[in-house]
Amino acid sequence: MGRPRGRGSHRARGRRPRADLGALPPIFPAGCQIAVLHGDPAKPNADVFLRVAGGQRLPAHTHTSAERMILVSGALRVKYQGAPAVTLTPGMYAFGPAGRPHEADCQAGAACTLFIAFEGPVDAAAHPGKLD
Repeated sequence: MGRPRGRGSHRARGRRPRADLGALPPIFPAGCQIAVLHGDPAKPNADVFLRVAGGQRLPAHTHTSAERMILVSGALRVKYQGAPAVTLTPGMYAFGPAGRPHEADCQAGAACTLFIAFEGPVDAAAHPGKLD
């Protein structure tokens, strides 16, 4: 077999994620970690891993971007304003609309690692009100 040719040919390239994005917004608890997998977090279309320790809570917050998420490890209870809470387990997908307040709890035990693909720049702002 020959090598693929043409404009549509793509090769997968493996690489380790950058280890540190810098300081996370202060709304996130100490110990949360983020790694950039692709792109520039200050620009649209960045992909990241977010790691939350078992038993930690991410308080209510919003993003200016929609986010597409897949839980890689742990068990994460997620609650979006106006929707029932759901517990994600590894392999489950969730979509978060831009501007919709939400909170999350990583269940006690194993840390939660979440793959997140942002459509816009990566950001987070505290949501001062209740979710319901």
